Amino acid sequence: MKNVDVANTRTFAVMGHTGSGKTTLIDALLFKLGVNDRLGSTDNGSSMADWTDSEKNRKITLQTKPFGALYKAKDGSASYMTFCDTPGYIDFYGQVIAASRVCESCLLVIDATSGIQLGTSKAWARANELGAPYAIVVTGLDRENADFAKVVEEVQGKWGAHCLPVVLPAPDAAVADVLAGSVPDSMADQAKDLSNRLTEIAAETDDSLIEKYLVGEALKPEEVASGLRKAVLSRKLVPIFACMPLKDKGITELLEGVLRLLPSPLERKMKDSEGNDIDPSPDAPFAGFVWHTVSDAYVGQLTFLRVCGGSLTTASDLVNSRTDEKERVAGLLVVNGKQQTNVDKATAGDIVAMTKLKNTKLNDVLCSSSGKITMKPLAFPNPVMSYAVKAKSRGDEDKIGMALNRVAEEDPTIKLMRNNETRELLLSGMGDVHLEVAVEQMKSRSNVEVLLSTPRIPYRETVTSTGQGHHKHKKQTGGHGQFAEVYLRVEPKQEGEEDWFINEIVGGAIPTNFIPAVQKGLVEGMTRGSIAGYPTTGIAVAVYDGSFHEVDSSEMAFKIASSRAFKEGMSAAKPVLLEPIMTVKIMVPEGFMGEITGDISHKRGRILGIEAEAGMQIISADVPLAEMFRYCAEIRSMTSGAGTFEMVLARYEIVPSNITEKVVASAEKEKQEVE
Repeated sequence: MKNVDVANTRTFAVMGHTGSGKTTLIDALLFKLGVNDRLGSTDNGSSMADWTDSEKNRKITLQTKPFGALYKAKDGSASYMTFCDTPGYIDFYGQVIAASRVCESCLLVIDATSGIQLGTSKAWARANELGAPYAIVVTGLDRENADFAKVVEEVQGKWGAHCLPVVLPAPDAAVADVLAGSVPDSMADQAKDLSNRLTEIAAETDDSLIEKYLVGEALKPEEVASGLRKAVLSRKLVPIFACMPLKDKGITELLEGVLRLLPSPLERKMKDSEGNDIDPSPDAPFAGFVWHTVSDAYVGQLTFLRVCGGSLTTASDLVNSRTDEKERVAGLLVVNGKQQTNVDKATAGDIVAMTKLKNTKLNDVLCSSSGKITMKPLAFPNPVMSYAVKAKSRGDEDKIGMALNRVAEEDPTIKLMRNNETRELLLSGMGDVHLEVAVEQMKSRSNVEVLLSTPRIPYRETVTSTGQGHHKHKKQTGGHGQFAEVYLRVEPKQEGEEDWFINEIVGGAIPTNFIPAVQKGLVEGMTRGSIAGYPTTGIAVAVYDGSFHEVDSSEMAFKIASSRAFKEGMSAAKPVLLEPIMTVKIMVPEGFMGEITGDISHKRGRILGIEAEAGMQIISADVPLAEMFRYCAEIRSMTSGAGTFEMVLARYEIVPSNITEKVVASAEKEKQEVE
């Protein structure tokens, strides 16, 4: 693939808020590296990064994309840069999670006019979660109201004084490289102060260096360089780069800085599932992690693999550690946007795409047959928004499941499930735009159109008292008739009790061989409660009397009798409707607290606690699911896009009487429409 040592390989994820200039930076890097013969642009649709139709139309990054190219450094040495462009729009944060996991380091992009935004904070938190070293790139410095010093001050105030500029904006739309000593005279004093601070940080990484520094002995350039690399790796230094991608200013300095300061795969090794280092040397046993899959119109499924250790060639003998099945290497591709280049070898740090794999999926590990390795799977957030989905035309009903599954296979934050209680097919994701894009992909790839609607709420029913139920099923139709009589008691099931069915029959009032039929009838009856026809829960039933006929009694007769007796008993046991309650974790800047807490109360929610985390206010609350279906759009509207939330099902609670009336009326209306 490249005649470059692993020590000269860099793999990093480009992350940040939507609109911060990530894609423009990626296009400038690709132009500088010679991957593209011109500077791509999202404005005219020529970007190599945002090249899909959906991305061109929306002018935002929707998919993580890896890129790779050789870079010849200023000192003449060859290196290889692999980097991932990640979406900044919060709906697609799952792709940030995947890309950052397979990179040694992260580049956080901040717009010089906007400063730190929600996506910036999320990117920083992700790097922090991984313990990954990172650098900051300040873009848009050639725009009106750009303020590099203000951004640096904001970054240091939020993340610490160890965030220091190494490339500064200079007069005449140029940049000054402090580390390289390429600084105009007018900035000499500022550069000297920064250089002294960086030297001090470098010295602090080694006892012998700090001793030299404290006695006033000058450190050698190679000692400073080594110390700064250690400081970045240990996150004691976060270098800040000034960059103007559209004017090709600061791009070379950024690449040199990445090579000079950020770690190689040898310095920050990938871990196996036990937390042990995976040997990244080329002659080690091979291990590669599947972190991304894409359906390509020409070659089929592309499986993206991050090489963690060893070497991968088209002659490699691979085993999937999950299935223990062999996989054949049909080909290796470096994918740069639409460009796909065949390569014959990949080593640690490289990201390559493979085709025609038999049974290899996301989170799988491919390894050499000589050494099986497993790795922890990627952990993605739970969906926060769902739509009920159905085919627009009857002819597409059979295709819809397969079409949706194709989309969900590529994006693990898209979930597809059938709710057996509401009998709906649910499409769930991270927000409106996320689900809109999924539907667009389904239409373009599978020619299937769907209709989306608000899902039905999976209410349940229970009882709060004890009620008696009785039914005599008697029917004469000629020949054998049908006869069964059941008396029962319906009551709340006590906490901790496992058995819900209590057989209190004595004296053979109902023969033993018909008891299973009675129980089956009750199970069927419990699927539709007596209030609005929702499934029941938390109910115990005691059958204590009945009667039978020697000839006309049957299992079917007792099933019917017990089901109808249950409905009568439940109606007499003060039934109530239950609704799902979600525990919601809401993350917003402090300035929006009043509006958010007021809205929670309006939604019948209860605030459980408030705490600060990573510069955000975290509100924990319990809120009915019925109030949360549009919350993704609502919170973004209330917070100008700065708020996010997560939620999980906590429990079921009794629905207030005024809302119960509406639910019952709606259920009755649906019943009449069906009839």
